[in-house]
Amino acid sequence: MTNFRNICIFGAGAIGGALAARLAASPALSGATITAIARGAHLKAIRENGLHLHEPGKTEPLVARFSATDNASDLNPQDLVIVTLKGHQLTSASADIARLLKPDGRVVMIQNGIPWWYFHGDKASGLEGRQVEALDPGGLVWQRIGPERVIGGVIYQGAQMLEPGHIRLTSDGLLHLGAPSGTMSAELGAIADLLQASGWTIKTTARIRDEIWLKFLGNAAFNPISALTRGRIMDIMNGPAVDLVKQVMTEVHSVAERLGCHVSETVEQKMEHGRGLGNAKTSMLQDLEQGRPMEITPLTRAITLLGRMANVPTPANDILLSLISQLDQSMADARREA
Repeated sequence: MTNFRNICIFGAGAIGGALAARLAASPALSGATITAIARGAHLKAIRENGLHLHEPGKTEPLVARFSATDNASDLNPQDLVIVTLKGHQLTSASADIARLLKPDGRVVMIQNGIPWWYFHGDKASGLEGRQVEALDPGGLVWQRIGPERVIGGVIYQGAQMLEPGHIRLTSDGLLHLGAPSGTMSAELGAIADLLQASGWTIKTTARIRDEIWLKFLGNAAFNPISALTRGRIMDIMNGPAVDLVKQVMTEVHSVAERLGCHVSETVEQKMEHGRGLGNAKTSMLQDLEQGRPMEITPLTRAITLLGRMANVPTPANDILLSLISQLDQSMADARREA
C-alpha cells in the first residue's frame, strides 16, 4: 500500500464518490493524498462540507474530507488513478487521465459493458491486440492511457446520489479486479489491499473477462429494454419483454463462450437474479430520465460488434441497438431544440 501515496478518483459520482470517501477515511492510507475529480454543485458541497457517505446498517454517515477539483491540470502526477466514468465519457477525458499518471502509474477502470482495452493481452479469443473503433474512436484512449497500465474492475454496488455531497450505498458491494493479461502482479495485490483496507470487498482474478461477461449478461438486456419501456427491472421481468430478455442474454452468453470466456451463471440463473433486483432502475433509464446521453456503445452496440467478430448471430441485440439508437437521437434532437 505504501507505493500508492497519490491517488485520484476520476469521476466522483455515486460509485466514485464512495470510493474517494472510504479511501480518504482509511487509517491504512494515513498520509496519502486522495483527490477526486468532480463538478458542479457536487464539487462545491464536497469542498465546503466534505462528502457524506450513508452506508448500510449505519445510523450516521461517514463524513470524509479530501481535495476535489474539476480541473485535472491542478493536480500533480498520480501513482494511481481510479476511473469511474461511463464508456462514452472516456475519449474526452483520456488526455487528462493520461496527464495525471506518473510514468509507472496504474489506472483502475471500473466500467459496465465491454471496455476499450478488451482484447489487450487476450489469449483466449484469437483476437489479441484487436482495437474496436466504436469502443475507442480513433484509438485515442488506447494511445493516451495505454492498455498495459490498466487494471480492469467489475463492481456490484447499489449506490445513489441523494443530493450534492451525499451518497447512499444501498447494498454491500463487491469489486472484482484483474489485469487484461491475467497477470497476478504485486501491483494488483497492492491495489486490492488498499481498497480492501478502506472497507470494500475485493476479489482479484486472472480472468477478469469472465467477470465482465457475467455482469454484462444482465446489463445488455435490462439497460436498453428499461429505457425503451421506461420500466424498472421488476416491470420488465413481469411483463411481455421477459422473452426478449432471455433472447438477449442467450446471445450474449454465446458470444462470450465463442470468445473463450466462461460465464459462471446460466441465462436462467441470471434471469432469476434479475427478479431479485425488484424496483431497481438501470443506469440507462436514469440517464434517459435526466436527459443525458445513454451509454449505448459499451452496453448494446458492443455485443453486436463482438458477435460479428466471433461469427455469432445477435438478431435480438441488433434490433435493440436500432431502437435505442433512434431513441437516443430523438433525445439529442430535443436537447438541441430546448
